[in-house]
Amino acid sequence: MIRDALDNAIIKELRHNGRMSLTELSHKLSRPRSTVHERISKLETSGIILGYTVLLAEEEVQPRVEVLIMLEVRQQDTRKVLSRIKDFPEVERCLSINGEYDLFVSASAPSIEDLDILVDELGALPGVVRTHTSVVFGAKIDRRKSS
Repeated sequence: MIRDALDNAIIKELRHNGRMSLTELSHKLSRPRSTVHERISKLETSGIILGYTVLLAEEEVQPRVEVLIMLEVRQQDTRKVLSRIKDFPEVERCLSINGEYDLFVSASAPSIEDLDILVDELGALPGVVRTHTSVVFGAKIDRRKSS
C-alpha cells in the first residue's frame, strides 16, 4: 500500500493519541468521518497499523532491567531465528542491522537473572553464531514515548 499525506496525518495523530475517536480525528483532519474510517481500515488491513497500545507513567510500571543484545546470525537461518525470537515475551523490539552483527534486540525483564537466561537461550538458537549484550543504565532520550 502506498501511503499519501492523509494516511501520514492519520498515523501521526494516532501515534499521539491512539484512543482518539473517529469523529475527533475527522474534525482535526478536516475530512469526512467515513473517509478517515476507510483509511484506518486500509492501514490496518495492509499491516501498516499493527495495533494499539497503552503507555504507563513511569511510576506505574514495575521496575525492569533492560538489555540490548546484538546477534550474529548465519544468513540462511535468519528467518528461523526471527520466528523463534518472537516467542520470547521479554523481547520488545528486534531490528535488522548492518555491520558485524545482523540483529539488534531490545529486551526487558524484572531481573537481570531473567535476562541472563534469555541471552543464553537466544545464543543457543540454531543459526546464532554469537551474541554481544549491554545492560541499559537509563534512557537519556526516548522519542517513542509521548509527551
